[in-house]
Amino acid sequence: MTPRSRLNFPCAPDDPALPTPCLLLDEARMAGNIARFNRHLARQGLAARPHLKTCKSMAAAQRILRTPAGPATVSTLAEAEYFAANGVTDICYAVGMTPDKLERVLALRRGGTDLSVILDDPVTAGLLDAAAKRLFNDGDSPLPVLLELDCDGHRSGLDPQGEELLAVAAAVQASPFLGLRGVLTHAGAAYACTDTAQIAALARQEGEAAIAAAERLRGAGHDCAVLSVGSTPTALLGEYPQGVTEVRAGVYPFMDLTMCGLGVCTPDAVALSVLTTVIGHRRQDGALVVDAGWMALAQDRGLEASFPRWGYGLPCTLDGTPLPGLRVSVCNQEHGIISPCTGEDAPGPALHERFPAGSRLRILPNHACATAAQHDAYHVLRQGQITACWERIRGW
Repeated sequence: MTPRSRLNFPCAPDDPALPTPCLLLDEARMAGNIARFNRHLARQGLAARPHLKTCKSMAAAQRILRTPAGPATVSTLAEAEYFAANGVTDICYAVGMTPDKLERVLALRRGGTDLSVILDDPVTAGLLDAAAKRLFNDGDSPLPVLLELDCDGHRSGLDPQGEELLAVAAAVQASPFLGLRGVLTHAGAAYACTDTAQIAALARQEGEAAIAAAERLRGAGHDCAVLSVGSTPTALLGEYPQGVTEVRAGVYPFMDLTMCGLGVCTPDAVALSVLTTVIGHRRQDGALVVDAGWMALAQDRGLEASFPRWGYGLPCTLDGTPLPGLRVSVCNQEHGIISPCTGEDAPGPALHERFPAGSRLRILPNHACATAAQHDAYHVLRQGQITACWERIRGW
């Protein structure tokens, strides 16, 4: 019997039956974030293909997806298999495809899931073709492929103006087992921007890269129906040029301190937090010692070069109100240290008086994906009470 199975809902976050550390999800904040995202895209006439890499939960996905069947984006085949088993049948697997994954991809497609994959290399296209000769059955339809584009020099992908774009398209077209569906790009450079105007400009750049690539592909006789773009910062702070067909983003339902630092939201929009208990006080300086270390918070320090003030997370009261002047300054495996920000004194009484052993706090994460990945369930907050537990999946 797990500790969660002994909980009686609703319960308060300070209920001793609720073990810490655990992951809290404020449902009202999440709903507000989703509504904001959908309104912004609707004004542009754009469709969303939400990325489920952060949520990894069907209960959460039901509140994010446009229809029970999708469309959706995933970053692992474990996610694709889990969501497909729960009725999501329109999925883009948005990490570069390799032949060793083809058998699992085909199993999903044979089960009725329209799963598309991405490529950015003509050699990989050839390897996929060779693997498909062994694995395809007579009734299998061609595997839909989107060509990954590099719109900002950030990570991977093809130059929209480069010759290799057409070479990969030709390799896909030459295979009877593959079919070109479109292009896909991700504006990862948004996380290096220093103001919201730069992020808005990058959204346009992102869309223009997809349009330029699509025009070249169509001019060379290739199909290119889908122009897929996305990142949470560009999706919410920018507008895309006409011609883009869909927008992918994953952090927006939950938000995090990175989004706060970029100007995408404020801390009162962050829907995820880690509930933690004060287990002692550091003798040399009176800092709080809590039971949420990097196993609960992750070691992601966010955009520390630009926004260093939060350390490993922003401490809050049980009702989610940030505690100004405090941060998680140190993370060991199971111990977190909460102390005043560098150069600041903690306001009010000494920390050991304000937060004696046994006190509970919430910590807002730097990176929602990384922190959520440390936990196997969301404890859902509604009006200050935990009313449900939504399981999450893990793995690849």
